[in-house]
Amino acid sequence: MCRLYGVTRAGYYAWRRRGESRRHRGDQALVLEMHRLFEASGGTYGSPRLHRALREGGQRVGRKRIERLMRAQGLRARVATLYHANPGTHAFFKSIPNRVLDRLAVGPDQVWVGDITYLRVGGQWRYLAVVMDKYSRRVVGWSLGRNKDVKLTLASLNRAVFRRRPGAGVVFHTDRGIEYAAYAFRERLAQLGFMQSMNRPGELTDNAHMESFFHSMKSDVIHGGVLEREEQLAQLLSAYIPYYNGVRLHSSLGYCCPVDYEAQNA
Repeated sequence: MCRLYGVTRAGYYAWRRRGESRRHRGDQALVLEMHRLFEASGGTYGSPRLHRALREGGQRVGRKRIERLMRAQGLRARVATLYHANPGTHAFFKSIPNRVLDRLAVGPDQVWVGDITYLRVGGQWRYLAVVMDKYSRRVVGWSLGRNKDVKLTLASLNRAVFRRRPGAGVVFHTDRGIEYAAYAFRERLAQLGFMQSMNRPGELTDNAHMESFFHSMKSDVIHGGVLEREEQLAQLLSAYIPYYNGVRLHSSLGYCCPVDYEAQNA
């Protein structure tokens, strides 16, 4: 073996007696911290974020070293499934225009917006569908469930209708998710006399009000905590949404909360 690798016997036995190098011991400690950060991120951190998190934690480590150790440990960030174009789907969605680009909401219950977000509970995903009045940024309906489907979006819509009792003519705007394009959802909108509206292809900012709400909610009460049971999440949302509507100040509303903004402009 020594002849094969071109080393002397004395050199080989000296290497055997030397034990683990300081670099190897450092790698082992680094791997433990990488696993902790990777699991804390829910398996979403790749080498750039792990590298940044380690540097912020005081570790002086290079990006290539992180990449090497991730490969050796089999750590791979969770990625979305690649999208494959479907011409039939494009034609279907083109039949639903974006009606909010040239329409300004000057009062309540003229333009509603909806969306779905993911929330992690006890190592599993739960889905929150929300309906908001674009005029006042007030959350008028929401539904929490285990499945991201039309049943979830219909529940949030029906709760909003029950609470607000709007007339016909409301524009209901969402992204291009199938949960909003499903026939059952479209039929319910038609039954209510609502006009459906959807984002333009590739224009995620068309539904910026909902994205802003989800960002605020997660920053305020979701991030930094650990939820083990779905009941905890439901209680958290039941407390936060009234706070968001009736207490939290919104810079876009002149530092009013949505409830006060609607009352002042009634």
